[in-house]
Amino acid sequence: MSLASRTLDSLLAKSGSERAGGNDFPVLSITMKHGLVDQSEKFKKRVASQDTSKYRVAYRNELVVGFPIDEGVLGFQTQYPAGVVSPAYGIWKLKDHAETHIPYLERYLRSPQARRIYASKMQGAVARRRSLTKADFLNLDIPFPALEDQKCIAHLLGRVEGLIAQRKQHLQQLDDLLKSVFLEMFGDPVRNEKGWNKQRFSELLSNIESGKSPKCEPRKAFDDEWGVLKLGAVTSCAFREEENKALPPVVEPRTKDEVKQGDLLFSRKNTYELVAACAYVFDTRPRLLMPDLIFRFVFKDDAKVHPIFIWKLLTSDSQRKKVQSLAAGAAGSMPNISKTNLKQVLLPVPPIDLQNQFAAIVEKVEGIKSRYQQSLADLKNLYGALSQKAFKGELDLARVPLPVETTEDENHETHEQHEMKESFELPAPTDFAALSSTDGRQVLLEQWMDVWLEHIDNAPFSSQHFMEAAQQRWKELVEDDAPERSTVEYDQLKRWVFDALESGRLTQTYDDANNRVQLLVAGK
Repeated sequence: MSLASRTLDSLLAKSGSERAGGNDFPVLSITMKHGLVDQSEKFKKRVASQDTSKYRVAYRNELVVGFPIDEGVLGFQTQYPAGVVSPAYGIWKLKDHAETHIPYLERYLRSPQARRIYASKMQGAVARRRSLTKADFLNLDIPFPALEDQKCIAHLLGRVEGLIAQRKQHLQQLDDLLKSVFLEMFGDPVRNEKGWNKQRFSELLSNIESGKSPKCEPRKAFDDEWGVLKLGAVTSCAFREEENKALPPVVEPRTKDEVKQGDLLFSRKNTYELVAACAYVFDTRPRLLMPDLIFRFVFKDDAKVHPIFIWKLLTSDSQRKKVQSLAAGAAGSMPNISKTNLKQVLLPVPPIDLQNQFAAIVEKVEGIKSRYQQSLADLKNLYGALSQKAFKGELDLARVPLPVETTEDENHETHEQHEMKESFELPAPTDFAALSSTDGRQVLLEQWMDVWLEHIDNAPFSSQHFMEAAQQRWKELVEDDAPERSTVEYDQLKRWVFDALESGRLTQTYDDANNRVQLLVAGK
């Protein structure tokens, strides 16, 4: 069943005629991924001109539209009573707040479905300068269900968005963990405070190989076709095999340039911010070729280095900046790092046993990341399917509970509590092998117990809640390999509780309201 529709003209009225003048308003910017954001938060500084007197005032709950609109550059101003935006942006206000749920309307206006409609109606010859006229914008028909259904759809999509954000956070935490482990084990590679022996890169390498870049077809290669990697395959410092272009059937592939598992790839040419990206190939499909802008490092048989260690070394912040400083190029061209200059780089080389130990940790964490990335891809696919069905009226909204309505003060309090809860997470171990043994888990549980007691605030200590949190954290860290709770660990927990009571860290009180004994952290 299709949804009822409305034109934007029936929902929105022109606004934005007021200018900032001499008033000091927050400066807002529009981003493709996050809509309207506080400029100081997004860029960590103010990037607007000092004189904002001609900037347009956007009041709370007004829609700000930027360009190119077909990339989703729009959003509602919901942060401040009033903020200012670039005078190039358009501003619209709702004609009737009582019939429109802003989270629903913004999600639709930023959806792929809406963006395809914008693109079909845009005018102009230059891609990023093409625009949508105000008349065409206002004449757009949008799906517009009853208010309660709008709230249900926004609530459902918001929950999936939350899961996507959580999974991204987990991936970032794993990356941060590896950086911390690297610094703990090896120190800063440029300062070399641990005094490791340094060797020139040329002493470790038998060759630096590069491929060819024939003219390819403007599409990704099918799995059974030969493809040539794009720079995007290594730009993020993680190998992405999907970043490729199909090799034309008439071009004979240079099989010696085929990328293999275990390769260490390096981008020799890009912008100054992106050059010197390095990626280790944990796995790849066959028939992918290196282009001429990517190097492959081939190490000497007797070189006492592990490629995974070299990967993390070259992508560490200080070492990468050092390598990036070698980039040179003529005016108007992308910076390039030559093989000759690269071979002269001095690198710290710790003992191979320590490198191997680090590589084992990396492989374990990367295995977890791989599962998380697949989970993230599944969630994104789910979101796409749900939003498509929702905006077509094909979802059974009777199964979607309405979100609980709260006042602004209640919502603020709930948000603060949620942020406090989300900010606390049991830390990941530095050695994931510890989770595979009972003794290792007991040591980790003891560490987690200390963290748990530090963070609970004015709440009774519950061994059940603690163990449930520990089990959940294990599942997040190792997923299918998560150990089950055992009586040994419960017995150990009881001993810790008695020790904490004896030392005075926990105190025993009586809860009159619930007629039971409870444990509280001393001093809380």
